[in-house]
Amino acid sequence: MVELELTDGLAVITIDRPQARNAIAPETMDQLDAALDRAEGALALVIRGGGDRAFVSGGDLKELAKLRTEEQAADMARQMRTICDRIAAFPAPVVAALNGHALGGGAEVAVAADIRIAADDIRIGFNQVTLEIMPAWGGAERLAALVGKGRALMLAGSGRLLDAAEAQRLGLVDQVFPRAAFEEGWRGIARSLTHRAAGDIKKVMGGVSAEEAIAAFARLWVSDEHWAAADKVMSRPK
Repeated sequence: MVELELTDGLAVITIDRPQARNAIAPETMDQLDAALDRAEGALALVIRGGGDRAFVSGGDLKELAKLRTEEQAADMARQMRTICDRIAAFPAPVVAALNGHALGGGAEVAVAADIRIAADDIRIGFNQVTLEIMPAWGGAERLAALVGKGRALMLAGSGRLLDAAEAQRLGLVDQVFPRAAFEEGWRGIARSLTHRAAGDIKKVMGGVSAEEAIAAFARLWVSDEHWAAADKVMSRPK
């Protein structure tokens, strides 16, 4: 089951399949696609797993074992890669809240987000090679962009799993919280991103011309939100 919570501009998508450690099945892909449709217009988006054992444990092997031809495998990979591309291209900041282990395809979902926040007891790894396959949902390319091609090849080529501290040191995870503070931690960071300016900053960081960046700033400058915030600052006692 994929659930969507939408409150005060913050959309939270939860992949909750405890019987499969939140693994991705074909039906899950359809539900993720629909949840992303419903999240449109949110000022920030969070992707998380249900419970505290797994963020996403990869593809659901029992379900995906039905795919026996190259065409079927390619269709599945294309569908889930498109979903990960949608996550990456979401107009507002996207946070992956790693409530549990992010393995194989789960790591691919995690790196599709802009920001990864992890509980300190999780592990993350591109371990598809243990099944004699490779990342197919865009994760290899995104991993290389995050940590460099050589390091990415060592990690994905060997299937090595990282703990949260090492993942943060390598730049694969951005923030680590103790388990007891994790829920409050990721929600606090996500809420801090729920304003229009953060979405424009994301767009500029994705690569636009200088004039496009200036135009984005100018639109924000003349917005009611800017002047309300500026008036509040200027009215403070000195």
